[in-house]
Amino acid sequence: QVQLVESGGGLVQAGESLRLSCATSGSIFNRSAVGWFRQAPGEERELVAAVTTAGHTKYTDSVKGRFTIARDDAKNTVYLQMNSLKPEDTGVYYCSADSSPLNLVLGSGSWGQGTQVTVSS
Repeated sequence: QVQLVESGGGLVQAGESLRLSCATSGSIFNRSAVGWFRQAPGEERELVAAVTTAGHTKYTDSVKGRFTIARDDAKNTVYLQMNSLKPEDTGVYYCSADSSPLNLVLGSGSWGQGTQVTVSS
């Protein structure tokens, strides 16, 4: 079981940047794919970015070129650097981890409590 705690959310203006952090505990982080999901009001949770243990990354099309996911296995932490933020990036951002990349993408992994990101126009 992996415990996940997100931080770094906030209120910013369009065009600004934020960096989200997800601190984890548990012994399987280094063997887990990790990712960031977001959920806007009234919408389903969607995968934003993910990274495997080998460092392979995946991004949803709307954030490519603006967001970067990175993992620091020494610190058991995963980051999401978000640049050029847009109002449509607003939502609750959740960190997730799973030993199976497929399960992670399907939303079957462990979850944090989420951190709110609000981008004003």
